[in-house]
Amino acid sequence: MEKFVILGGAKLCGEVNISGAKNSAVALIVAAIMVKGVCVIDNVPEVSDTYVLAEIINKLGGKAEFTDKGVITIDCTNLDCFEASYEMVGKIRASSYLMGALLGRFKHAKVALPGGCDFGVRPINLHLKAFTALGATHSVDRGLVDIQAESLVGSPIYMDQVSVGATINAMLAASLAEGTTIIENAAKEPHIVDVANFLNSMGANIKGAGTDVIKIKGVSELHGGSYSVIPDQIEAGTFMIAAAATGGDVVINNVIPKHLDSLSAKLIEMGVTVVEGDDCVRIIADKPLKKVKVNTMPYPGYPTDLQPQIVALLSVANGTSIVTENVWDNRFQYISQLTLMGAQITVDGRVAVIEGVEKLKGSPVSSTDLRAGAAMVIAGLMADGVTEVFNLKYIDRGYENFVQKLKGLGAQITRRTVEDKNEKQIIA
Repeated sequence: MEKFVILGGAKLCGEVNISGAKNSAVALIVAAIMVKGVCVIDNVPEVSDTYVLAEIINKLGGKAEFTDKGVITIDCTNLDCFEASYEMVGKIRASSYLMGALLGRFKHAKVALPGGCDFGVRPINLHLKAFTALGATHSVDRGLVDIQAESLVGSPIYMDQVSVGATINAMLAASLAEGTTIIENAAKEPHIVDVANFLNSMGANIKGAGTDVIKIKGVSELHGGSYSVIPDQIEAGTFMIAAAATGGDVVINNVIPKHLDSLSAKLIEMGVTVVEGDDCVRIIADKPLKKVKVNTMPYPGYPTDLQPQIVALLSVANGTSIVTENVWDNRFQYISQLTLMGAQITVDGRVAVIEGVEKLKGSPVSSTDLRAGAAMVIAGLMADGVTEVFNLKYIDRGYENFVQKLKGLGAQITRRTVEDKNEKQIIA
């Protein structure tokens, strides 16, 4: 077992480069299953989720490997298996995309229900509704979803609620269907656009991604090619919040500022200075933090994946802040960890009420999910004393070189094994 050991109090200053978007990369890697040819995808974050998906492709009979720093080469020409067992997919939420990719390619997919972070139920009813509209039938037996069709035929698909996963799965399957599919009430997140652009570069015909209506004209096959993943808006947002939490001055490079608008607006409302460049943002936090209200919403609203991080920040803001979680039904599990550090937070269903305190105090805490783990690190960076963050497997799912990047900004953080004999000597 490993942990982060953080000595709080250092202001983050300097520049940091953001990696490719994890949420995009995992969908693109799976989408390559539909391509008969070689796909070279660069700007891929080397995190556990991308490694797991590469391993899944290899087990299905394809070839996927990191051939250079941030570059994954995938050849699924000879991939011949449409069944992904729980042993393959149980570690990762993005494995749900295997349903659309395998169904598109083979007209048959048998995929275990996805794993990943546990902060709410993960219904796949919208995914299955989309597949049914395209002509597939399905059954679920002991956690294994069996979807098959004689042929896939384009059809109107209306999403009863905005769903990133269902939108991507519908795009994947419809890309190789006969005729035209129109997805209404589609999700508009940046990685939806990235998946559509990737598929189009491989020969698909998708229009409207980034709006709530996506039109897909099916093609008979997809060809190989090269593609670069967009920057990670959630990693960028995490560093923006970390800079604000420590009273820092940080330039965050390799970002698309438009993707960060909802967070930038909240930070400005809190009294933080946000300066946008063409592909960077600068965070200057030299004023007391003010209370705000935050409502998580589908894009372009405030992202649920930046909710735990801003709650950690608001725990030391002046006054009472209110955060309402509108996407997941159980994403406040981490609150008990923040209260161990002295945060004053009460939760009622989907609403967290945060009474700002002057300082957090260092404490042993645990990551309950990927973004909550990042929130624990942010809390440790601004706390008095030493914070130990355990259960790093979640953080490793989505942040590339997290410790190295934070150290480059002046953070006093190190990664250690729990059995380290010099454990009490926190920071050399």
